[in-house]
Amino acid sequence: MPHPTEPDGDAPTRLAVSTVIFALRPDRSGHPVLWTPLVRRTREPQLGLWALPGGWLPPAEELEAAAARTLRLTTGLAPTYLEQLYTFGEVDRSPGVRVVSVVYWALVQSDEAARATAGPNVRWVPADTLPGLAFDHNRIIEYALWRLRTKVEYSQIAHAFLGETFTLAELREVVEAVLQRPLDPANFRRTMLASGRLRETGERLAGARNRPPKLYRYDSTALAGANPDPTVRTESLRERPAS
Repeated sequence: MPHPTEPDGDAPTRLAVSTVIFALRPDRSGHPVLWTPLVRRTREPQLGLWALPGGWLPPAEELEAAAARTLRLTTGLAPTYLEQLYTFGEVDRSPGVRVVSVVYWALVQSDEAARATAGPNVRWVPADTLPGLAFDHNRIIEYALWRLRTKVEYSQIAHAFLGETFTLAELREVVEAVLQRPLDPANFRRTMLASGRLRETGERLAGARNRPPKLYRYDSTALAGANPDPTVRTESLRERPAS
């Protein structure tokens, strides 16, 4: 671990990485909702509380590599969509030491989420009904939810929850689950087809009754621009509307 710096006698400062993971899984009524995995803290401070997967940043490891490593070690997940979300560094985040956390977020498909590590120290919970978490992790997940919901209608981010090909109904179900509200099917279809982000595969959904729906995929050139410009990540938390 890097030796903590102690500027002007203040509390030492340490760098850490954490990751917010979202997956669509059914709730008790069978409707898809956003879930996120938490890990139980096994040492002080805040021993026993649930928290985001994460850990300290070693001096010779890149940020994204550290996020991927700690995620794999704690949950067994290795998502293909892993993006830097925000840096949280308020002075009172942790007692006795100033912790600056570079937070990533990851989106995984439901079948991948089902293969995640299970045990007494890993727990999946609905992202909108969280328990009280360690440190400021409730606030971090709230911010990640806001970012996801502001992006899902205009970017290709929904692709991370789907397979390579999908129907428009499947895509709409993902967007509805993320936004937590129904969308008009006809308007959604027009908007998606006019966006230029989708391409017909020339195939139809196998096993469907009557007239099988068409299968689509995201345009590869559109996906190349799926991650936002890095300058977008400097937005202030003050820009997020209060819940």
